[in-house]
Amino acid sequence: MSAIGLRAPAAPAAGLRGPVRVLLRQHRRSLWAACALLVLGIGIVVGLRIWVAVASSAERCADGDTTRCGDGSYLPTYARTATETYLADGGTAVLLLAGLIGVFVAGPLIARELESGTFRLAWAQSASPAQWLAARLALPAALATAGMTVLVLVYRWGWSGIRSNPRASGLSWFQSGIHPALGPTAVAYALLAVAVGALCAVVVRRTVLSMSLTALVLGTVMLGFGKRRYELWPTVRALGGDYPSGDAWYTESGMLTASGKEIYSKDCIPAGSAESFTSCLRNRGGITGFVDYHPASHFWPLQLVETGILLVLAAAAVALAFRVLRRRHG
Repeated sequence: MSAIGLRAPAAPAAGLRGPVRVLLRQHRRSLWAACALLVLGIGIVVGLRIWVAVASSAERCADGDTTRCGDGSYLPTYARTATETYLADGGTAVLLLAGLIGVFVAGPLIARELESGTFRLAWAQSASPAQWLAARLALPAALATAGMTVLVLVYRWGWSGIRSNPRASGLSWFQSGIHPALGPTAVAYALLAVAVGALCAVVVRRTVLSMSLTALVLGTVMLGFGKRRYELWPTVRALGGDYPSGDAWYTESGMLTASGKEIYSKDCIPAGSAESFTSCLRNRGGITGFVDYHPASHFWPLQLVETGILLVLAAAAVALAFRVLRRRHG
């Protein structure tokens, strides 16, 4: 008997290559649309930087002022102010893009096949249920990671160039509309969106309902981190009038009593004028003012802690999705 006759028959598709190829053929239009969105995002940032550079011929001062330097007034070009406005929403755009990824995974990629029953064709051929789901997680996760990484790098380039102007406004690193687009947090949100979309799809098994539930869950997580992000890393406290300058993120302020008890400024906001505000704090026993803040050096700790939490949530959602699929289909 020849060696050819002893050779074992080849598997129809090794690993995930077969299911992934099928996905690429089925959703090629969606992939082209995603590529178009990526190119559009890159083009917007590059175009804004070019616009500012061209309009800089009208600027008379290093800070972008178009009036006479040192005259007490500041009037930037429309290109600069418009660019600052657009870039101030870069983080929001990244979160919306992550939400779209999650909704797509939940609906057209998984739930629609579970609802229509077309998944049985794939399972009857070369792919097991686990391979079928793994392919629908691996492909969007890989593409989302690559796309988000490119967007983050381009956005940081655009943001840093405009932010270097000392008169730039609304571009602080800690703002909720900017922070998610400046680092690995953007990739983590995209991966969480893929995981949550898959989990909602295998649990609900209805296209529209899965997409709605995914959007609700992701929106809640994004809103929660936006509101409580400052708590992810310990703040620094400044006492008296020795308050930080520069791009610091102020989170809390007030006065300390003789015993060290904190009296917060928010408790005296209804006082009105600055004099009555200070009097309100002192009438409550305040002696020494304090400010809690995050210096610019806390950017990376905040980014990495948030990224780690999001990745843990994503891993938990993926594990739960496989468990639900295994319990229902073996």
